Amino acid sequence: MFFTPQPDEVAWARSAAGPDEHVLALVVWLKCFGRLGYFPALETVPAAVVDHVRRDLGLAEGIAAVHAAARTAERHRDLVRRRFGVVLDPAGARKVAAAAIREAARARNHPPDLINIALERLVEGCFELPAFSTLDKMASRIRGEVNAEIFGGIAGRAGPAGVARLEALLDPAGPGGKTGFDRLKRSAPRPSWTNFHRQLDHLRWADDLGGAAGWVKGWPRRSWRTSPGRPTPPTRQ
Repeated sequence: MFFTPQPDEVAWARSAAGPDEHVLALVVWLKCFGRLGYFPALETVPAAVVDHVRRDLGLAEGIAAVHAAARTAERHRDLVRRRFGVVLDPAGARKVAAAAIREAARARNHPPDLINIALERLVEGCFELPAFSTLDKMASRIRGEVNAEIFGGIAGRAGPAGVARLEALLDPAGPGGKTGFDRLKRSAPRPSWTNFHRQLDHLRWADDLGGAAGWVKGWPRRSWRTSPGRPTPPTRQ
């Protein structure tokens, strides 16, 4: 189990903390930080995790993971940071995360993918991780900026006439309320000589919409896939 303290971690904690409560709190933070990349409030750590660490440390059931003072808690955070070689630099972390998200957003569009890439860069740079809400808001904002840049660039190349033709594709004026976009997405029919000519007509119609290849030239292919679950930071070793 990931939260099982190793002998060297136990020896380190006992040499750095005094009372059993502090030893337990320090080891719980050590294991949580290694998994999450940040320090959760001790009262929010699942009881199963605290109980597991307490048993492995050989402490009595009544021992709680607490700090006697805020100063002790800060000292423990510094001890854990030094053990992992992590720096507390919120401004620097946000700068690295923003650059990673902006670069990734040119090829990816799903926010969890963008956040995961930022987390990887932050761990590589040995930063203490920002709050998830910070990365979530950053990914949303930068994704919107990059999308606006891409869409604006394509619209500029297409020109007013090209944009008008594309907008007309959404008009449900066809049989059964079908749009030109529905027609554009139509799959090729089964192979036959008649269908071959029909497909040629379809391609000529699509080509007449404009030089789409030129509109998107230079922009990377984008992944629009969705990945399940919430972003998770890579485990620190």
